[in-house]
Amino acid sequence: MRNIFLDERTARDIDRVVAKVLRDLENPEPPIRLELVREVLSLDRAYYSSTDTGVLEETVHRLLMAGKQLIKRPTLLLDVVRKRKLSALWAPDRRRILLDAEVPEPKQRWNEGHEIGHSLIPWHEQMLHGDKDRTLRFTCEERLEAEANFAAGRLLFLRDAFAARFLDGPITFDRVKDLCGEFGNTMTSGLWRAVESVDIPAFGLVSQHPRRPSHPESPMVRYFLRSRAFEKQFAAADEAQIFSALGRFCFKNRGPIGSDEVALRDGGGVRHVFFVETFFNGHDALTLGVHRRVQALVVAAP
Repeated sequence: MRNIFLDERTARDIDRVVAKVLRDLENPEPPIRLELVREVLSLDRAYYSSTDTGVLEETVHRLLMAGKQLIKRPTLLLDVVRKRKLSALWAPDRRRILLDAEVPEPKQRWNEGHEIGHSLIPWHEQMLHGDKDRTLRFTCEERLEAEANFAAGRLLFLRDAFAARFLDGPITFDRVKDLCGEFGNTMTSGLWRAVESVDIPAFGLVSQHPRRPSHPESPMVRYFLRSRAFEKQFAAADEAQIFSALGRFCFKNRGPIGSDEVALRDGGGVRHVFFVETFFNGHDALTLGVHRRVQALVVAAP
């Protein structure tokens, strides 16, 4: 899956809502405390489990059934959670965020931020309670998820605070790792923010270990992240090709597992060199690639 870029107007509208929340919290220093965000927004939080969905069932039965789909099938929400293996959801009628208790705590923070993002964006509640044909369309759902991700990133990374710190030093994975500790967020979400914050060609991969995939039946690359400059100049870049190149220099089992230069062709066929670093956290391989230079053309002397 590739990251989606929001249009300028949508991004500005979402950012304006996030800015108001942060002002209400007196512009906190990192890491932001989500319990205070919930208090400001009058949101409730509860947990459910994939093995014991009592809380989820109770919420479903108390929801004000606003859409035809839910009226016909009160258990639709339960079915969606189970079949799609959702780790969090937002129930707007109850102003309640539901989190899967079995998800590791650091990931719960991002999941909660994502659902807070849904609650912050006015048109999301309208879409969830509106025309079922629009709501169930994949492209519409994909767009809503991208907007909620944007809101979560602006909230959890305190709008431009993360980018300002990141761009104030070398653009490396060590910087991503250190700042994620400061902001209290996962390295995956930090890698996402880092790639999207730079104004040069850069990319990120969230993938399996390039030499020792633990789930061969699953996609090797889960997310292919691109900066706007990369998307514009290297639109045809193939994540599978980049992932394959990692196997040439990633040998370790955990932590920083390898780094090297990788060449990619731009839209005009010109080869460019990227410096690529990969970190394995035990679950995902996180890769950051940053543009270094145009590869010199070697011409044989007559």
